[in-house]
Amino acid sequence: MAKHHRALGVARTLRPVQPVTLVRPHAAARAARFFVEKFPGRTLYAVKANPSPDLLQILWDNGVTHYDVASIGEVRLVARTLPEATLCFMHPVKAEEAIAEAYFTHGVRTFSLDTIEELEKIVRATKGADDLTLCVRIRVSSELSKLSLASKFGAGPGETKALLFAARQAADTLGICFHVGSQAMSPDAYGQAMERVRMAIVEAAVTVDVIDVGGGFPSAYPGMEPPPLERYFETIHRAFESLPISYSAELWAEPGRALCAEYSSLIVRVEKRRGDELYINDGAYGALFDAAHVAWRFPVTLLREHDSRAKDVGFSFYGPTCDDLDHMAGPFDLPADVDTGDYIEVGMLGAYGSAMRTAFNGFGTDETIEVTDEPMATLYAGLEDEADSGNVVRLGARRG
Repeated sequence: MAKHHRALGVARTLRPVQPVTLVRPHAAARAARFFVEKFPGRTLYAVKANPSPDLLQILWDNGVTHYDVASIGEVRLVARTLPEATLCFMHPVKAEEAIAEAYFTHGVRTFSLDTIEELEKIVRATKGADDLTLCVRIRVSSELSKLSLASKFGAGPGETKALLFAARQAADTLGICFHVGSQAMSPDAYGQAMERVRMAIVEAAVTVDVIDVGGGFPSAYPGMEPPPLERYFETIHRAFESLPISYSAELWAEPGRALCAEYSSLIVRVEKRRGDELYINDGAYGALFDAAHVAWRFPVTLLREHDSRAKDVGFSFYGPTCDDLDHMAGPFDLPADVDTGDYIEVGMLGAYGSAMRTAFNGFGTDETIEVTDEPMATLYAGLEDEADSGNVVRLGARRG
């Protein structure tokens, strides 16, 4: 992999025709150390957010030893990349064949479920194994998060008692897990969910050994600047300590976005300007899927040798394909004089950006360059590292 000092240098010296992914290993390493050192429990990386083998290795090297996998493809990937890692199969609906391969071939012992049917499937596929950690997923609210995950999975209030009781009989270790939704903007999301956990435990009257608070830990984006992550950890820890659970119970979390959002960004070139619309060479079928389909606003900066003196205005983007759907409404704030041939860095794309890419319409690129400057936003400012802060935007810089 080629290396460069900073994003501006890549644009200036290489003048790339195709989009270029920039990766910042130091940012992912810093995020991993933060969670390992500060989260009051065990950190499982949610692989779906970014399955890059290079990223998986960085997280492992910085103390993340457990991985939340959601498919047999992810199981195989992590097992191949990190043979010593502990894998937890946390998708609540799995093919029986996938469960069997995960258990017998890859040594997976932790499985999530949200129905009796799935419990029976796990028991059959593992041939009645007596060393299972079974995590019952309960449904909780996503009202305090930017993207809901409240409708597809999770046992409802009338279903949890029987399910927990049945899972307790089949499990060596019984857990309860949930997901508050993606980009939780308040620690209260976890406090409210933990109250739901309390009610489920009391109703079922079972001994619970694991509480898994799932994902949802946020990153910083324009208009979505959350409180410090320590506040989330404090809320979770207080709630965990008050639950009626086993004295030796473990606390788990499954961060995805928070561990990898700062890992990568994207350099795109403006191919055409039409008023306040910029036609760029990546889009909805590439790394900017979320910008198009869920109106996510990513930070952007114009990569020019000399700073523009024009005031910032809001632009929308069109991607390179022939589809009208290849549109990112934004607004993305850039200097008013941006024009054809200019380069733009789109930041905070480490989470889901690379993972959602396609080669639709023949567009796409695999070019990746490692840089050592800082990501365009961070929730980990102030942590000791060797990166050069440069002159990039630091949305989270005021949070220690």
